[in-house]
Amino acid sequence: MNENVIKNLVNTLNIQEKQIIAVLKLLEEGATIPFIARYRKEVTGNLDEDQIRQIEERYRYQNNLLTKKEDVCRLIAEKGLLTEELKNQIMACLKLTEVEDLYRPFKEKKKTKASEAIKMGLEPLAKIIMSFPTKGNLDSICQNFEMEKEKALENAGYIISEWISDNAYYRKWLRNYIFNNGLIVSKKKKDSIDEAKTYEMYYDFSERIKYIKHYRVLAINRGENEKILTVSLDYDKDKIINFLESKIIKNKDSFVVDIVKNAILDALKRLILPSVTREIRSELTEISEEKAIDTFQVNLEHLLLTRPIKGQVVLGFDPAFRTGCKLAVMDSLGNVLDIKVIYPTEPHKDFEGSKKVLVDLINKYKVKLIAIGNGTASRESEQFVAEAIKGLDVKYTIVSEAGASVYSASKLAQEEFPDLTVEKRSAISIGRRVQDPLSELVKIDPKSIGVGEYQHDVNQKELSESLDFTVSKVVNEVGVNINTASSSILKFVSGLTKGAINSILKFKESKNFKNREEIKNLKGISSKIYEQAIGFLRITDGDNLLDKTGIHPESYDLTNKLLKTLNLKIEDINTTFFKDTLKKVDIKNLVLELNTDIYTLEDIIKELLNPGLDPRDNLEAPILKSDIMHIEDLKKGMQLEGIVRNVASFGAFIDIGLHNDGLVHISKMSKDFVKNPLDIVNVGDIVTCYVDDIDLEKEKVSLRLIN
Repeated sequence: MNENVIKNLVNTLNIQEKQIIAVLKLLEEGATIPFIARYRKEVTGNLDEDQIRQIEERYRYQNNLLTKKEDVCRLIAEKGLLTEELKNQIMACLKLTEVEDLYRPFKEKKKTKASEAIKMGLEPLAKIIMSFPTKGNLDSICQNFEMEKEKALENAGYIISEWISDNAYYRKWLRNYIFNNGLIVSKKKKDSIDEAKTYEMYYDFSERIKYIKHYRVLAINRGENEKILTVSLDYDKDKIINFLESKIIKNKDSFVVDIVKNAILDALKRLILPSVTREIRSELTEISEEKAIDTFQVNLEHLLLTRPIKGQVVLGFDPAFRTGCKLAVMDSLGNVLDIKVIYPTEPHKDFEGSKKVLVDLINKYKVKLIAIGNGTASRESEQFVAEAIKGLDVKYTIVSEAGASVYSASKLAQEEFPDLTVEKRSAISIGRRVQDPLSELVKIDPKSIGVGEYQHDVNQKELSESLDFTVSKVVNEVGVNINTASSSILKFVSGLTKGAINSILKFKESKNFKNREEIKNLKGISSKIYEQAIGFLRITDGDNLLDKTGIHPESYDLTNKLLKTLNLKIEDINTTFFKDTLKKVDIKNLVLELNTDIYTLEDIIKELLNPGLDPRDNLEAPILKSDIMHIEDLKKGMQLEGIVRNVASFGAFIDIGLHNDGLVHISKMSKDFVKNPLDIVNVGDIVTCYVDDIDLEKEKVSLRLIN
């Protein structure tokens, strides 16, 4: 571990040095982030998954930066040009661009105007010019060079331009000045076609670079890539020129001043400004992508934590027009009981025949809930369902089907349901999303779930890594019932390898797991894999009641000592006496008596109080409906209940029961200033909102959260 890197992390992350060292040591030993966050709180000082991941990522970045610094120092030293001052400057850099700036003068360059001028032997002339002589004239300083005066001065100017361009201080000042004071400007490209007027607000747009919102940067980038917009940076060039002249021109009375002024202009136009502009645009994009990915992560986390509707027979309804609506009935465990196709919508309009099929399925299987996908024909399908179930003890809910078609056509879906069509698989996926959203959504590439913004415009590798981390974080937070778990969810369990998962699935082909010890003995489950994974794998109906909790087997002895100390029996785990006793314990005294740490003890007591508790059960349940709402029913100021479907930087989309989600703009979320909509709402939240505006023609509704 590098001490300098660790000290840098202490300052930037505001986390204690001993905590950072502890995390890095655990990671080096092969511990996973979920395991460290859950079962090594006493070592890390209770750091969460996000903090641990931040330490891992920043340490890797700083280490790579350090390697680059050392390489640059070595390369400059090999040329015999590394001074102690330069080495200290390089080692103090916090960004790669700063290192590159310092290395630039020493870097082997391709053929340039300056390198050609040096080959002509004009470097001595450039040095004479930069000494700002006052004796003599241009003729006299050029007389020793065997070429025309104008040519000699022109080429010497190229050398001076490169010297100016290679100056790290000048480049850093310019970059900061433009970033803090310049504008980013976009214009509609001549003859470009933007049929949907997607980029209309950017046809003649400018905003301070320093303050531009990240989603605008990504929108402008996309418009530029689609050749609809031209994008540039606008800044006070005269101020930049004056700054450089004040730093470079040492004697204004010298006869070479105009030569140097021209070299400054040439350096700016040809060498500095194009690259600095690229660097600023690149930094803006990097910052914007990071924020967009963060938003996607938060949205995905809340979607995955949607409360499941347990213990009910559900009918998944995949709407369509020409090909018919696909129906799939699932029992309370998600097993498919029946599949049907009906044609209630255009062009068939078989309302009565479709109603009979639907009602028969409801009665036969005692269906209590219908999950309707929100895709094509969902509005018409909802109208049909609302009419058909009148008088029946059944409700319906609208489900986001984003990604359902991706799953339905996947290899995984083909293996799961080889005899069904893509559409029928989609109906199953829609129904299961209500029964167990997490188990169903992990089968789909997170990028296809539809809770991001500008997701196709960000770094796809970083996006995938961030979303996979989020899925893993949620899966391990909830825990996995090993006897019902699919390979899709097991792959996100802390520490499990492909071989270990295959062994688990093979074991389950013949019987269920009865205890965690059986998992330990499987082929491919090493002691390290077992240690990292076992606390997140639950056995709900096994031999050992502790196996259904999140208590790690390494703490079973401690748990038994605790129970013995309190005169409790594990068999009484769900009784009032058991829980009351645990609630009254003096934790600090028990920590000393049992010779343990407070974090582990608190977690054990929490698990014993709520064995096998699903954290999602404490969240709000989805809104269940029995009748449809029409946009014509709405009036300004009307109070509604809705489900937050997506959160973007500019606001949130709320399902209020119409075909299109209503939009709450960030300015309508609170009476106070809102910096980030995620401070107010999250995906899956059930909110009270008010109709702010209605556009019947476009079928759009604007909402507000402020009454």
